Amino acid sequence: MKKIFTLFAAVLMAATVMADENSPKARFTYEAGAEVVSSYIWRGLYNGGLSLQPSVSVGFVSLADKVQFDVNVWGNVGASDWVFRKGRQNPDENDMNPNTYFVPEVDFSVNLRVYGLALGVTHYYYFGGTPFFSKLEDDGGSQTEVMVGLRFGDFCKAKGLYIDYHMMVAGNDLNPETGKRAWSTYIEAGYEAEFEHDITLAIALGMTPWRSLYTDYLGKFAVNNISLRLGKTWNVAEIVDIELFALGSINTWEINKDNCFAWRAGDYKLGAAQHLNGTIGLGFWF
Repeated sequence: MKKIFTLFAAVLMAATVMADENSPKARFTYEAGAEVVSSYIWRGLYNGGLSLQPSVSVGFVSLADKVQFDVNVWGNVGASDWVFRKGRQNPDENDMNPNTYFVPEVDFSVNLRVYGLALGVTHYYYFGGTPFFSKLEDDGGSQTEVMVGLRFGDFCKAKGLYIDYHMMVAGNDLNPETGKRAWSTYIEAGYEAEFEHDITLAIALGMTPWRSLYTDYLGKFAVNNISLRLGKTWNVAEIVDIELFALGSINTWEINKDNCFAWRAGDYKLGAAQHLNGTIGLGFWF
């Protein structure tokens, strides 16, 4: 991990030199806001029901937006099956009711983009327990992920086209059969289009190349996220942007005609077990 952060710091230093703050082309950026979503969907996985997801981001852009750096904090406070926490059924046995619990989450990320090359490090922290896909009782409540990607619009005419490679490198990501790190990997290619009247459309294709958290550490290669997102934004008094959006996702891992539309209650619908996912959200951004 130290080598990863050292390399990232070196690249950041080089980018900072390129983006001299005294240059009229460099500018400070910030954003704060929150989204309320009917379901928490992440990379084709169903993580929970009604959720509040606040976030804060600060950074800078320079050289005609070819160099960007930002630090983000994102959180999720949600509920499973629309019911907020009611406590444990049996505190002595550490038995959590799957229909009434939620695990608050906070993600810290640092991202750098230099002429289309995107680099990032994200630390996921889960309060009060491990995430739903945990297979071990004592594996902790956090994960660390690195990302390498390309933003094709920075060096060719394919604006909005991207590809990202994500890999878990630390924390809660152990294969329960071998006890070794699974190096859970998620690869996503997508396209984001902007239309008149501040309407956006995004499509994505996500897959995992080997046994990983995206297949409950059971399967191998899988296309676990085919998604479509449609959004409409309104600017109010040049102070706040309000976005209404809808997202639909198909997880093809072990999908068949019998389980495609199957409804699963409580914990049983979390994660890769849910094949058709969707959410409607409302966001506010300052």
